[in-house]
Amino acid sequence: MTDPGGAPPWEPPMAGDEVSHLLGALDRQRATFRWKADGLDEDGLAVRVGRSELTLGGLLLHLASVEEEISTWRLAGQRPGEPFDVEAGHDTSFATAAARSPEDLYGAYDAAVARSRGRFEAAVADGGLDQRVHLGRPDVHVNLRRLLFDLLEEYGRHTGHADLLREAVDGRVGEDPPEDWRPPA
Repeated sequence: MTDPGGAPPWEPPMAGDEVSHLLGALDRQRATFRWKADGLDEDGLAVRVGRSELTLGGLLLHLASVEEEISTWRLAGQRPGEPFDVEAGHDTSFATAAARSPEDLYGAYDAAVARSRGRFEAAVADGGLDQRVHLGRPDVHVNLRRLLFDLLEEYGRHTGHADLLREAVDGRVGEDPPEDWRPPA
């Protein structure tokens, strides 16, 4: 739903606190990435640029995996569920995406984002941005703020990849989704 000023739902607040800006910036990156990958068939999701192994399908599955890992293991020390419970550094999403249907790839991404968003909203409500998170390393103190910034950085990097890939598929370009586009529910 748009705000009373007419801004699209992924637009961060124009004047808000640190939490609303951070979560808003993350949701903007999520929406922009999802728009870049939206509406493609198997062939479109498998397009590569040059010698790179990256595809939009691989990025959908990779970012679903990242959302799950960060919002479970790194946040609270809980193992992500299947199919995301992989050892650190052994993400197979780029290699296995081609074997999955577009519906499965979009569904995995959308569901992971919804779960992650809920976990982070609950964590912020529980203890704010300064609370310590698990991170998977008990010897390192990291707070929730840093964890969210790490996720935002991951999206920045891969949304840039998605820009190049989507332009190669059908010429779609743009910084943000059109104002009338809405992410799938």
